Amino acid sequence: MGRKLAGIDEAGRGPVIGPMVIAAAIVDEDKVEELEKLGVKDSKKLSPKRRETLFDEITSLLDDYVIIKLSPEEIDSREVTLNEFEVENFVRALNSLKVKPDVVYIDAADVKEERFGEEIGKRLDFSAEIVAEHKADDRFIPVSAASILAKVTRDREIEKLKEEYGEIGSGYPSDPRTRAFLEEYYREHGDFPPIVRRTWKTLKKIEEKFKKKPGQRSLEPFLKKK
Repeated sequence: MGRKLAGIDEAGRGPVIGPMVIAAAIVDEDKVEELEKLGVKDSKKLSPKRRETLFDEITSLLDDYVIIKLSPEEIDSREVTLNEFEVENFVRALNSLKVKPDVVYIDAADVKEERFGEEIGKRLDFSAEIVAEHKADDRFIPVSAASILAKVTRDREIEKLKEEYGEIGSGYPSDPRTRAFLEEYYREHGDFPPIVRRTWKTLKKIEEKFKKKPGQRSLEPFLKKK
């Protein structure tokens, strides 16, 4: 058996709707080639259908994996920056692995890759070589595997929300369908649904848009509650 390699990545850091998902995957060095043969690569380069198919194939080759779902409420109530929040939860995921890795490959969120890796490394309850890089999901198969697990998990969560709320788009602020859903919901209810990240600027912009419009006086009581 070769060294144990861990990869860790997140999906859904930027959206205004739904959870952020962190996945840590651990694989034996000897099985990396098998993952490669399956076509494991950066989740963004695969179709949703392909990622979904790969999910079970990947987990069957892993020694262990951990998936953490962070709700909009948890993201909003954090008392640290988003980068620090990510560090805390990357550490939480890695420390939860039953099999401890020899090397940890990290998709770095910080502009300073090394600093991001060091912050994580010093909080782990095991010792391992840390490799933190930008675009690690493109360079290291264990991170690609983790990125697929995270993305599929988030996609499944978004599908559940669509069943409840209708067309909400991808949840990203840049998605016109997401913006249309949020505006429509706010127009109807004078507030946003519980599935949003209330600290995101997108929502404040929508609130302001409706405040300025004539004939929206009925929303005043709701707006004062903020």
